[in-house]
Amino acid sequence: MVKKKVYVLLFEGFSDWEISYLAPGLQKNEGISLSYFTVDGAPIRSVGGLHIQPDFSISEIDTSEVSALILPGGTFWEKETVKEIDVLVDELHAEDKIIGAICGATTYLAKRGYLDDVKHTSNSLDYLKMFAKSYKGSRYYQDELAVTDGNLITANGVAPIEFAREVFKAVELYSDANIEKWFHLFKEGVWAG
Repeated sequence: MVKKKVYVLLFEGFSDWEISYLAPGLQKNEGISLSYFTVDGAPIRSVGGLHIQPDFSISEIDTSEVSALILPGGTFWEKETVKEIDVLVDELHAEDKIIGAICGATTYLAKRGYLDDVKHTSNSLDYLKMFAKSYKGSRYYQDELAVTDGNLITANGVAPIEFAREVFKAVELYSDANIEKWFHLFKEGVWAG
């Protein structure tokens, strides 16, 4: 079986809770290979103080092998963009790969113009406008917790469960029915077995 490869970008101060449902769901699936990387391959600390040694640096990624890229939030995205990240995201977008962004990472996609012509969400429309001055996609903004349009997934920072559900659907982690069962278990505490 060929595994789908999902890559998660980590950086100093990333919002660890935003991938806290996503990561275990992907990791325990035999059809998924989940890897973590940083720009330079150096260890980082999450906003919650988790010390993490990434699997590799951004330069070691072969975009032809990527099924999905996950961009967690954090104040990192409020700064200038990083060329290596720009190149990776541009290549993956051009190859029509899945790109999931939550919270602050949505401002990155907005700055780069990726949200100008697709349905999307974020922490709020005003938040996107504040941190992405070149953003032109306000007519496509959806006041939802998570939105998928094509291969772009966006989510509010308070919606890690909804974000995980959208990514699970995009990578076809399980059947839609089983993904919905998972969602109701973690969102409402109800197992519909």
